[in-house]
Amino acid sequence: MSISQQLFHTFETVKDQARDALWALSSCLCQQSAKVKINGRTFTIVKVLGEGGFSFVYLAQDDHSGRQFALKKIRCPTGNDGVKEAMREVEAYRRFRHPNIIRILDSAVVQDPDGEGKIVYLFLPLYKRGNLQDAINTNVVNRTHFPEKEMVRLFKGTCEAIRAMHDYRAPIRSTPNSNAAAASSSRNQQEAVGRHSDDDERFPQPEGDAEGGYSYDGASVPLVTRQRIEEQGDVVFDGDEEAQQNGTADPSKTEHVPYAHRDLKPGNVMIADDGVTPILMDFGSTIKARIKIDTRSQALLQQDIAAEQSTMAYRAPELFDVKTGHTLDEKVDIWSLGCTLYALAYSHSPFENTQTTEQGGSIAMAVLNAQYKHPDSAYSQGSKDLIDSMLKVNPDDRPNIHQVIEKADAVLRSLS
Repeated sequence: MSISQQLFHTFETVKDQARDALWALSSCLCQQSAKVKINGRTFTIVKVLGEGGFSFVYLAQDDHSGRQFALKKIRCPTGNDGVKEAMREVEAYRRFRHPNIIRILDSAVVQDPDGEGKIVYLFLPLYKRGNLQDAINTNVVNRTHFPEKEMVRLFKGTCEAIRAMHDYRAPIRSTPNSNAAAASSSRNQQEAVGRHSDDDERFPQPEGDAEGGYSYDGASVPLVTRQRIEEQGDVVFDGDEEAQQNGTADPSKTEHVPYAHRDLKPGNVMIADDGVTPILMDFGSTIKARIKIDTRSQALLQQDIAAEQSTMAYRAPELFDVKTGHTLDEKVDIWSLGCTLYALAYSHSPFENTQTTEQGGSIAMAVLNAQYKHPDSAYSQGSKDLIDSMLKVNPDDRPNIHQVIEKADAVLRSLS
């Protein structure tokens, strides 16, 4: 990409972000609330919940039912390529089914009325307690800290979500000569099984869809029901992997394909309405975990991807300096878990300290050398040891997710 193209890309990004922000704030600045119409329903945009890159997350209310959602809006100025990338996030939400992983309610792709690209909308459950970063911020304001047992329980629940990703088993692909129609039928059956059976958790479909289907390719296109799939051959996702089936798949017909979240941090862990259950979200950076780096160009590509998608203060050292001849794997998430537990304990990442934030120090250098220390606190040595076990520069020295959970259990037992 030339310098002129990069400048144009940056300008367009800033322009879109400004437009989105003004749109979201219009309910505060104007007499008339901001509205968006999707799939025949009108939603009122109440406020902005978060933003990042090409996406905004809004608190949206269905004007018909009164239900509220977290509406994620992803701009795709590059058209179909951008849509495909955004739909991979939808795939991830469907692939990993676990009590500690957020469940998508609906999605739609519409033409951007203000541009040449498209917009992907994701409807997600609204968690009114916010995320772990919100809780950390409250602690900072009130000069309080998490009780240690509560902190470790929240951490362990987050680990269990990560375990579902690291242990993911994908259906073994059929051979190229297999019957395409049979494969399509099997895929459709799996999608039907994978949908939610609880009507209250399903998005209120304007067409009365009892299947809990997904929308795409324009606001006027009906939701994808099982009947429509069978009659018209519609395909919602690009078929990278099928949704995992809660233990119903024959293990002999699956293979272990671990995925890495790659942007694990307190801001991406919601707190359920019960106040005790952590819910992992934001799968825009999720990829197959194990990537063999054979060339320098592959290494630089992975560094660029990490720089764009993985938050610096929680990013594993091997993503700052990707080396040829090595394989990146799911241990990147273990490092991020260590940073997350540290942040729960001390209200900031281990690499966001006075030196790096106020004295011009480099977060990257601090990460690459694992330069951090524990502030004085009332937390047990067990919790400190758990953090230290994950913040090892060499990924081979870090525990796997099962060992992390075992260590967290041991800390909880010691606190009983």
